[in-house]
Amino acid sequence: MKTPLILVSGMLCDATVWEPTAALLHDAADIRVMTLGSIDSVGAMADKVLATAPAQFALAGHSLGGRVALEVVRRAPQRVRLLGLFGTAYKARAPGEAGQSEIATREAMVARAEAEGLVAFAPQWVARMVHPRWATEAGKLQPLTAMVARQSLEAVRAQVRMGLSRPDFSSLLPGIACPTLVLAARGDAAMPLPPHEEMAAAIPAAHLAVVEDSGHLMTFEQPQACAAAIHPWLAGFSRIAT
Repeated sequence: MKTPLILVSGMLCDATVWEPTAALLHDAADIRVMTLGSIDSVGAMADKVLATAPAQFALAGHSLGGRVALEVVRRAPQRVRLLGLFGTAYKARAPGEAGQSEIATREAMVARAEAEGLVAFAPQWVARMVHPRWATEAGKLQPLTAMVARQSLEAVRAQVRMGLSRPDFSSLLPGIACPTLVLAARGDAAMPLPPHEEMAAAIPAAHLAVVEDSGHLMTFEQPQACAAAIHPWLAGFSRIAT
């Protein structure tokens, strides 16, 4: 029997970012991708996941989707048999000047998308998310730019609100009991390695895997490496007693 696997996409992402890796997992998993759309809080998105998920399932989230995955575990730990945290972190927005700087950066991103339109905004956003080795590979990045371009401005605004209002999961991590795969890309400028190392150290049953030569969109950029890390994690589903 295949493992029921729910994948929660990150900001401005949809199934496109998962497809190259998902294609390598179909022998082991029954995959369903969920996108953030115009939902503007981590809690509301977690409720959506739980409302449509099977009784027990494997769950992985990328970036902002990883925050959603953590909130799902907080709300229904008995239902999540495996947890994947990919290219994500766990702390709330920082207080004081650092937090205000994040607000300003996110608001500037929204303003740029509104002013330029998403078709013009998309290639700039994607270029910042991927590894520099993709700089001369615009053709290969076309699925990603098309992915961002088809988002709505309403979704951009909502997802920024979701990110800025994210909960802090520091106290949750030590109590996570299910096998957890923490997957990080060494070249990820958006979500660097240290928070992943911290999560892997704090979660008792966690394993950290590091993907080389990749930026933030690792499941698109390095599908073979991602699938190699995910397959052993998925195999644990059938070994866990119901």
